[in-house]
Amino acid sequence: MFNIPCLFLVLVLWGPVQGGPMTNPHPNMTDQELFWGADQYDFSVVLPASGLECFWHFAHRGEKFYLNFMVQWVTGVGHDRHLSVSVNAPSSLVVGTVDDANGQINFEAEETGFYQMCFSNFHNHFGTMQVFLSFGVYYDSFQDPTKSKEEEKKKKEEVSKDLNNTLSIIEEASHKVENYVFHMFRYYSFGRMRKSADYYLLQSNSQYITWWSTALSLLIITSGYLQLLFLKRLFITKTCTEDEKPRC
Repeated sequence: MFNIPCLFLVLVLWGPVQGGPMTNPHPNMTDQELFWGADQYDFSVVLPASGLECFWHFAHRGEKFYLNFMVQWVTGVGHDRHLSVSVNAPSSLVVGTVDDANGQINFEAEETGFYQMCFSNFHNHFGTMQVFLSFGVYYDSFQDPTKSKEEEKKKKEEVSKDLNNTLSIIEEASHKVENYVFHMFRYYSFGRMRKSADYYLLQSNSQYITWWSTALSLLIITSGYLQLLFLKRLFITKTCTEDEKPRC
């Protein structure tokens, strides 16, 4: 009876091991079909002194690729807010470059593959910076490769024209609404980017004013105390005896 639970445990553990990990979760889908669709990402990244960070994003030929960035805060010596940004195509060709505290790169993808975005902080050799990024791809016309064959078959078949027209109108209107919502979130992320940069700037100015006000207050109090001490020493009189004579 004691061996039965152990045997059951061995069979449970041995089953997944024999199956192995799933290396291809979508065996019936190609890379073109798997990465198709509009998407966007926005996050912040901290670049060390003279640091370089690169990210990759997939885009199909004909899609609209966009990248927005803004430097939120800078610490260290120098406080140079300039950031060097470059976007490279899958064939290693430079698509766009910007060297500024904020900017954007927009273009239509001429190649299908992963586009490289690199952010370099070589202007600051002794300071770090935080950068807010917002990038993604979108397309104006809807072209789903998974349904291309089905649509060709449907065109050959005889179906009611009114029903097809109604469905096509609904599909086109839904994709237009989806595109408008996508751009709305784009502008929302850009506004959030500006708001966060203004917040960090106000916080930095507040700390700067607080520290300098404290230092100047201590300097004024110390200088006032030293002046009073010096004036007080001018009026000090010593009592002299008969043998002692006052000296100048």
